[in-house]
Amino acid sequence: MFGISVPQLLIILGIIVLLFGTKKLRSLGGDLGSAVKGFKKAVSDDDKDDNDDADFPSKEKVEDKSKVAADTTQTQTSAQKEHK
Repeated sequence: MFGISVPQLLIILGIIVLLFGTKKLRSLGGDLGSAVKGFKKAVSDDDKDDNDDADFPSKEKVEDKSKVAADTTQTQTSAQKEHK
């Protein structure tokens, strides 16, 4: 249906080069390449950040605050008893 042959592609490429020029096409190719590279980097960084979600256990040591609060309360009550 839309069979494009090699000579037709070369004609289209020639028209594009005539319209935009080689310098413009070269810079456009470089910009496109850096955009693709940045996109790939962002996707791979995003995959690494997914590991930091709440679904995964934290690597940090979590202190049990209930024990600390109980120890503080016991210390305060014993200090009050000694004070009386």
